[in-house]
Parts: sequence; C-alpha cells; structure tokens
Amino acid sequence: MHILYNDWTSQQVLSHIVADIFTELGYQTEFIEAKTDGQWFLLKAGMADVQVEVWEGTMADKYAQLMQSQVIVDLGDYALKTREDWWYPLYVKQHCPGLPHWQALIQCAEVFARPGSQGKGVYIAGPWEKPDRARIRALKLPFVVEQVESGEALWKKLAIAHKIKQPILMFNWTPNWVGAVYPGEFVEFPDFDERCETEPGWGVNPKFLFDCGNPKSGWLKKVVSTPFFEQYPCLAEGLRQFNMDGATLEQLAAMVNLENFTPTLVAKHWIENNQAQWRKWFASCR
Repeated sequence: MHILYNDWTSQQVLSHIVADIFTELGYQTEFIEAKTDGQWFLLKAGMADVQVEVWEGTMADKYAQLMQSQVIVDLGDYALKTREDWWYPLYVKQHCPGLPHWQALIQCAEVFARPGSQGKGVYIAGPWEKPDRARIRALKLPFVVEQVESGEALWKKLAIAHKIKQPILMFNWTPNWVGAVYPGEFVEFPDFDERCETEPGWGVNPKFLFDCGNPKSGWLKKVVSTPFFEQYPCLAEGLRQFNMDGATLEQLAAMVNLENFTPTLVAKHWIENNQAQWRKWFASCR
C-alpha cells in the first residue's frame, strides 16, 4: 500500500506513524513523495492509497471533487481545528499598527517592499495551491507574491527577518510549531464564505472572487482511495479512529523542527509511548 508523503513536518510524522502501525500489523507500506497539487492524480490513478493530512484551507476543492467522483473515502476529522492564511510576527505591528485588519496592508504595504518589488509589498507564499494572487486583485492590495519551494524555505525567510526585526508577511498555519517560537498573528480578512469562491457578486468586491480570507476553524481529514477502503476494511476502520489533538501534533512537529529529530524517530517515539491507544484503534486487524 502506498502512503502519500508531502513536504511539511506534521504530515511526514503522521505518515511515518501510520506506516509503522501498518508494518506492526503485518502489512507492507511504501511512501509516495508528492506535492499537494500532484497527489490528487496519484489517488485517481491508483498510485496512492492513504493521505493522513487533508487541510480544508488548501485542499477543500480537490477533496470535494474526488469525493464526488467516489475516488476517495473520507475517514473523518482529527480532534483539532486548523487555520492557514497570511501571517506576521508580532513585532511587525510596530511598523503597521492597523494590523491585524486587512485594510492596514493597503496603507503600509511599503514596509513589506523588497528590492525589485517596485515599491509594492511582498507576500511570501508557500509551495501549496492558494489563490493569493486572486485575493490581492479582489481586495486591491498593493502586493506581489514571492513563492518559495518548501515549508523549510518559509522558516529560513522567517528566521532571517526575525533576527533583524524586518517586517515580513508570509503564509503560515496552525497547528504548527512556529507560534511557540515566533509569536505572531494572522491577518484578519473578510470572513470566509463558500460564495466568496463561487459568486463574484458576493463580498466586498462585486467583480471578483476570493475577496475573503481562509476558514478560521478548518478541518483536517484522513482519506484513503476507494480500492484501499474495500480491500483493507480493518485498516480503514483503524484510520477512522486514529486521532491527534492540536497540542500533540505541534509537539511532534517541534521535535523535528526545533530538536532536530527525524520524522522517523519521532514516529517511533510516539508508537512506543502510545501502544495501548493505537492497538485499540486497530483492534479489528488482529
């Protein structure tokens, strides 16, 4: 069976945990490395079976499409809420005191300017599929997007900016380890509504879509391919029960990003210390 392996820490740790559980139960597993925009084809083509982190903020559209075509089966939400959006460290408010309100960005965009941005603010986006440029257009923000290739690249940008207290506006999410090290806030855009992405007439700009923020209390799901669900009902049931709260997930990610453990070692640590719990979840596989 093939487990999708993405390019951010919590997903990698959870993927190793699930793979270790499957191995303990006598099944063979293999990781399939994929970017988020490429993983949907792998699921549709039968080249991937399990995705342990489907985030509402970045993946809701593709998730809904695959659910509608019955390519995947939803195995439920984790016991936590997610948020993914534009974010800044707290010291930035000294340079842009109207934050976290989004309209403050119109007045102080120049503090986020960089060489080559022609006086416009620079928003540093992650490698994941987000409508940032559409939002900039819809909300008439004087910003350009700089897209990095990985989560690690985001943290390097943040560390450099934080060291010299340079204003930075970037993509971030929660649960994540970053907030424990770099106190900050999300920009408060107009509240999310599904019509924001489907009806141009809805919202503060009657001409364009995406004139809103991302969901502030989003879900985090586990999904499997339909063939996997049909072939391995006990594993599917175990994954349905498999759970993690936000504090635990942040702690596991911090062990990698702050304490320099590998995702493999973190997963083994969790497996060893939660034997009774995960064996209960997967009891029907014995």
